Amino acid sequence: MRLEPPIPAEALAAIRAPFAAAGAMPLDVPVLQPLALLLDLAGEAMRPRLFVVQAEGGEEAALRPDFTIGVARAHLASGAAEGRYFYEGKAFRAAGGSGRAEEFLQLGIEVYGGADAVAADAEILELAWRSAAAGGREDLFLMLGDVSLFSALVDDLGLEPALGARLKRAFGRPRLLAAELNGEAPAPAGRESRLAGLLAGLPEAEAAALLEEVWSLAGVSPVGGRPTAEIARRLAARGAEGARARLTPEQAATVRAFLALEAEPVAALEALERLGTERLAGRVGQWRRRLELLDEAGLPLGQARFGAGFGRAFGYYDGALFEVRSAELGAERPLAAGGRYDGLAGRLGGVARGAAGCMVRPARAFAEGWE
Repeated sequence: MRLEPPIPAEALAAIRAPFAAAGAMPLDVPVLQPLALLLDLAGEAMRPRLFVVQAEGGEEAALRPDFTIGVARAHLASGAAEGRYFYEGKAFRAAGGSGRAEEFLQLGIEVYGGADAVAADAEILELAWRSAAAGGREDLFLMLGDVSLFSALVDDLGLEPALGARLKRAFGRPRLLAAELNGEAPAPAGRESRLAGLLAGLPEAEAAALLEEVWSLAGVSPVGGRPTAEIARRLAARGAEGARARLTPEQAATVRAFLALEAEPVAALEALERLGTERLAGRVGQWRRRLELLDEAGLPLGQARFGAGFGRAFGYYDGALFEVRSAELGAERPLAAGGRYDGLAGRLGGVARGAAGCMVRPARAFAEGWE
């Protein structure tokens, strides 16, 4: 496992300082997190990057790959409607396809609640930028995006519900998205695909009973607070999707034009407006305000790019997102990252409220010769 080199205490203090001044409550979360829950919320694509261990009682667990899900669970357990939390500690990623298993220091902030989501997004992004910049690197730039823009575009296309849901799930997964755009049948997804196909051919009550039996034999239980019947319906719907509608050539062209958009933020928003869809235009208006707030805060928007197709590996993001990158380190090693995940609490069985946060990796932010 690759361990990060230590950084000077004064450099770490400077990187931490923007969060320390943000009025957040310090919070730690368990190093071991339930594996099934992580996969349900972050997506199966994360499995190769997780360190899987056998927890006490035989349940499979994983070393925390980041803090967001753990903080969300702690917030829900507190019963509070709103909360601001600061965390600092080690996170862990297995090698996956990168060949770099890592144990690394991560710090960040998570904010739950608040009436003004756009202002909260701007605040989180400003904190991440100032924290990353405090490490002394001079080659930083911002990558901006928004998962909800793609969802708005898909909704405006007026697609059959199953096709629209399939497209939204494929966002950020190039192979699946390319298959949809090329009119190809979705590729089988292993055991889940076979089970989904079986459930699709059964009445709802029988499908739920079969799912309960599978869980009983495997010694597992559902996560996220959803009833068995609801999970069975969702799996059955996925099993039936393969034979359903495909994008027309015109619709595919619109999606391709959207995904290809990457430019400085104002130009990118203007290009998105020219796509001419109603819901998308409303989301673009929110982004104009975000940029105004960031400009007022003094962030260098001349060092920013907006990518309509930009997404992140963690599947719980459902709104604005960003990364602070270094030209030297490249896109695969962001210094800071974050965004909005309003639906995460609801998926954990709580009440879905506004939620946004970010993390910084101090060892990446630190530049040799920092003073």
